[in-house]
Amino acid sequence: MNDHKPKVLPKFKLDQEVHVWTFKVPDAKNTPSAFYALLSAKEKAKAQKFVFEKDKLVSVCARGVLRHLLGLYLQQFPTDVSLEYGTYGKPYVPNTSLKFNVSHAHKMIVFAFVHHHDIGVDVEYIKRDFNVLDIVDNYFSAQEIKAIHRYPKALQTDIFYRGWTRKEAFIKAKATGLSFPLDQFSVSLDSETSAKVYETQWDATEAKDWQLIPFETSNAYKAALAFKGNVDKVSYFDFNFNDHF
Repeated sequence: MNDHKPKVLPKFKLDQEVHVWTFKVPDAKNTPSAFYALLSAKEKAKAQKFVFEKDKLVSVCARGVLRHLLGLYLQQFPTDVSLEYGTYGKPYVPNTSLKFNVSHAHKMIVFAFVHHHDIGVDVEYIKRDFNVLDIVDNYFSAQEIKAIHRYPKALQTDIFYRGWTRKEAFIKAKATGLSFPLDQFSVSLDSETSAKVYETQWDATEAKDWQLIPFETSNAYKAALAFKGNVDKVSYFDFNFNDHF
């Protein structure tokens, strides 16, 4: 443990915005201890169960940064934030309009915050040691399968991750868990910088209610944001430890 304590920072105002935060998990040993001090007893116990140190590190950082940011938005001490979990494991803070989501892959963690709107975020570390079509052909929608097969083999891995992050962000925003049928909705795949949900088979009108936004973290990752409804602005921030502690 070290003696790092959060700095006194002004309240972060969301208004009608979405805030997306990106955090790269550090290799340094001292930084995570400041986050560990913010965790609840259950969160600490969960972190200790990880066999590999790298997984423990990500767990501690993800929950520590989340609690710190929630404290800023809610004007509470991070340790006082009451985190509860929905039926499918999505965390939430009761009795507040603030909604949020977290995703992590390899050494990248992303957080998304908004008031009132259902929201989901996903980040994936790009791996190239498997045949992406094995997943696409079994889990993607008919339209998406046709679209990906039209791309040259050299591009299919990137297009797969482009689609997967968008579909994951959408599912997480709906908070229905991974049992949600991936083939029952379709997302656009043709652009790296823009996206949309263009088919929701259970309700032909729902697709138009959703915003789907890909965003950059680093070249080794793909990431996407999904939320229901309209906001004035989406703002992006890098979480720098020294700016906050």
